[in-house]
Amino acid sequence: MKITDLKTHVLAAPLEQPFSFSQGWVHQRTAMLVEIHTEDGLIGWGECVNHGLQPPQVAQTMVEHALKPLVIGRSVFEREVLWETMYNHTRPYGQKGVALFGIAAIDIALWDLAGKALNQPIHRLMGGAFRNEIRPYATGFYRREGGSYPEEVVEEALRHQANGYRAMKIKTGFGIEADIRDMRAVREAVGDEIALMMDANCAYSVPAARRILMELEETRVHLFEEPLSPENRHGYRELKGVSRTWIAAGENEYSKIGYRDWISEGALDVIQPDIGAAGGLTECRKIAALAQAFHVPMIPHVWGTGVGLAAAVQLIATLPPQPLSLTPDEPMLEYDQSAHPFRQELIGGEFQLNANGCVEVLDKPGLGIEIDRSIIDQYTVQ
Repeated sequence: MKITDLKTHVLAAPLEQPFSFSQGWVHQRTAMLVEIHTEDGLIGWGECVNHGLQPPQVAQTMVEHALKPLVIGRSVFEREVLWETMYNHTRPYGQKGVALFGIAAIDIALWDLAGKALNQPIHRLMGGAFRNEIRPYATGFYRREGGSYPEEVVEEALRHQANGYRAMKIKTGFGIEADIRDMRAVREAVGDEIALMMDANCAYSVPAARRILMELEETRVHLFEEPLSPENRHGYRELKGVSRTWIAAGENEYSKIGYRDWISEGALDVIQPDIGAAGGLTECRKIAALAQAFHVPMIPHVWGTGVGLAAAVQLIATLPPQPLSLTPDEPMLEYDQSAHPFRQELIGGEFQLNANGCVEVLDKPGLGIEIDRSIIDQYTVQ
């Protein structure tokens, strides 16, 4: 089944109320989608991650000018060959960053097509699902101009709790004392049964992060994501084991090559590759296998539209618990709850929490979603 065409779509929607994190202000939500057509009339969809400060046209240019010529005329079922071809072709100017973004979007679309061609969900093509529902954690807690803190952080936490979330990740990186204050206030508000995490988006040095961890020891923070910059691997090794809180990172790392040293050196308690950044489903399976060999849990980073969310659900379904036991520590799904005008609308609102407070793994072919083209038309950047 040969690929006959590849199209890219850049979508953007301004936010009525911009929000901030430790690295800057987000004024719009964007997406870069890949649409692949085959000679049999099937269409597959993929998405690369678009961070809050990232121009989506950068990844679009990579796909259109560097990667598209490499896949036209090739078989959908050559995913491994196409992945290596794209990676090696862009090695002199790629290896990380936008080149892997583009490869990821194409790879996800190829898996979607394979599932549709064989009338199977992606998780079944990958060998089966360890779970048919996944525990999500709510991501959000960004700051708005003129906001009152920790009051607004507590208010959002209580809202997520009321909506059925049993885990949530608080946006931090706003200063040592502010972070400590916010986390303590949220813990007091939601009680002891909610798993609390925090994400500093690379805001701190080792001494600052260490102080936060030690001050919050009694707050029982489950996981601290990206306290340091991704270049500071030795710093992560210093932080690991400072407290009971797990140290996590990985949304700014790419491919099995990039993860090799992080995992083999024991720099992290949890790795967090983003499927739309680290190289797609093909490469994230290999990262997962590497992590399994070193007994390191993997919880993918997810921040985008319903296409990326669907890809994450399919992959997480296939991740074995570490270790496999009667009461294993299961991988979770990051579920962004911050403002996004077309996240769910793009796919018709497939993913909702069920009565167990979980997201169900779709059993439909491919990614299991249908794209609403009217949403693409509405938000396409001309």
